[in-house]
Amino acid sequence: MAVSTSALSDETQHESMHHKMKHGMNMKPLVEDNRISLNLSPKMKQHQLANMRAHLDAVRQTILLMAENDFNSASDVASKQLGMNKRMMKMCHRIGNETFKTMGMTFHESGDELAKTLKTGDLQASLRALNTTMTSRVGCHATFRQ
Repeated sequence: MAVSTSALSDETQHESMHHKMKHGMNMKPLVEDNRISLNLSPKMKQHQLANMRAHLDAVRQTILLMAENDFNSASDVASKQLGMNKRMMKMCHRIGNETFKTMGMTFHESGDELAKTLKTGDLQASLRALNTTMTSRVGCHATFRQ
């Protein structure tokens, strides 16, 4: 069985990358991360990561419920887990960066709008509202890092 030189080269590079990762050798990132650091403490980083994962899971649940034509349950998930509430408002204000606060509040307000739209049962309008929520989220992740 003949194997091309480029295939071997690609495989060798891939194995080398895994070896470096496995043995803790630092690799330079291919692209410099120019996002704004929020300079969070290790404890706050973990808290923020947990929130982001919960938001992502809420989006997953919302999509599943929409696919099952259960718009009322999808609305409840969006409202409770993505919408603006006292806990989320407190979290947004805990971070010192004003742009982050504004973007965070915009995201959670879009979660409230998503919940309202889902209540109508209109799939197309709900998908557009979900797109607005996700666009807000993507913008925040493109702007900030922990």
